[in-house]
Amino acid sequence: MADIECFFDCSSPWTYFAFHNLLLMEKELGIEVAWRPILVGGVFNAVNPSVHNAREAPVPAKVAYNKKDQTDWARHLGIQMHYRPTVFPVNSVKAMRGCILLEPEGKLVPFALATFEAYWGDDKDISQMPVLREICAKVGIDAEKFLGGIEQQSIKDKLRATTQELIDRGGFGSPTMFIGHDDMYFGNDRMPLIRDALLQRKLPRPRSGRGPG
Repeated sequence: MADIECFFDCSSPWTYFAFHNLLLMEKELGIEVAWRPILVGGVFNAVNPSVHNAREAPVPAKVAYNKKDQTDWARHLGIQMHYRPTVFPVNSVKAMRGCILLEPEGKLVPFALATFEAYWGDDKDISQMPVLREICAKVGIDAEKFLGGIEQQSIKDKLRATTQELIDRGGFGSPTMFIGHDDMYFGNDRMPLIRDALLQRKLPRPRSGRGPG
């Protein structure tokens, strides 16, 4: 069983940062992350419509700070970041189906990273077939097989089911992480708390009872 689950959608900027931070944490702590692709728009529609409302009537001061915050995180992690890609929000359903399709081959992480980089780093519309073909080529995936695979009903059903699972477990956006089944953390800024919780679970438990003598 993985040490932590991460429900994620590549269309989220904070998930771009969290994905990198969790990969660093995997190396540092020797943990295993279970990556759980979702469609965050479905989550917003079901339980968090305030996101749509905020986009329709943004608070200028908050917009300015978010731009600074994202710039700071990108610099900290050494990654390229467009504050707002030309197409935003983007329809990420094909990309997220792709993550599910590629997981059994062990290619979920490189594909997701390339998708994040294409959208947030290179300002490419990841809903478009030519962009998905470019991403496939970058990570050594057969594009025709990929594009056919993401249309399988089983892949579509699994993405819907994982999205619903997050909602059922109390999630309301991306990234959402769980340690154990119900210890939930939301957002990239929770990484110090996640790290502490993982370290606590790895510490040896004190022996119960009294020793001899």
